[in-house]
Amino acid sequence: MNKRINQLACCLLLLFSVNAISSSAIAQNKRILVFSKTAGFYHQSIPAGIAALQKLGAENKFAVDTTKDAAVFTAANLKQYAAVVFLSTTGDVLNGEQQKAFEEYIQASGGFVGIHAATDTEYEWPWYGKLVGAYFLKHPEQQMATLQVVDRRNISTRHLPATWARKDEWYNFKEIQPDLHVLIKLDESTYKGGTNGNDHPIAWYHNYDGGRAFYTGLGHVDASYTDPLFLKHLLGGLQYAIGIKRTK
Repeated sequence: MNKRINQLACCLLLLFSVNAISSSAIAQNKRILVFSKTAGFYHQSIPAGIAALQKLGAENKFAVDTTKDAAVFTAANLKQYAAVVFLSTTGDVLNGEQQKAFEEYIQASGGFVGIHAATDTEYEWPWYGKLVGAYFLKHPEQQMATLQVVDRRNISTRHLPATWARKDEWYNFKEIQPDLHVLIKLDESTYKGGTNGNDHPIAWYHNYDGGRAFYTGLGHVDASYTDPLFLKHLLGGLQYAIGIKRTK
């Protein structure tokens, strides 16, 4: 009897060990694609953003590929990525076939992270507007503003103070989707030029069309990409999109 119990215990231990190794291997093999093509305004902070994402990948055991070439948006190529990051993309960056491949990628449980000008992208592609969650409308000059962290249980915000003062380029949005889980709002009384009122989202996530989408409107200025608070915020969004961790 004891021999059988010992055998069963050994089997369970081996099974647990294999699963642990498998889970570790999956985490280590996670790969993201950082896409930074611009067909409109080019943000000078893009190189700093790429470097920061590469550093986050090295520190958190996920690989980072970077490109400005939309030709990589094929069904076969996108399958290797746990998430695709649109880093301050602008304008019409994908053709019809590439758009279809990206839609199929998201529908197959793919992950998406949009940073800053990702909302200033693909205005004629309604599916993308719903994925990213809103479209850029306009912005005032760069200035200090106070952010209200409305969900502090999320992996991208739980390290942040309830109110967070910082300087950036603050977007006003149009076509804000109704299903967004808003993480951070802008307090328009603390700066000049806001037009979205009391409910001015600046970071959010939602499940969309079979996949996961996270967006942060921060990231215009170079200094963002050396700011530990912003980097941890961005890492949390990546972890959600990749599927390594839950949102809460």
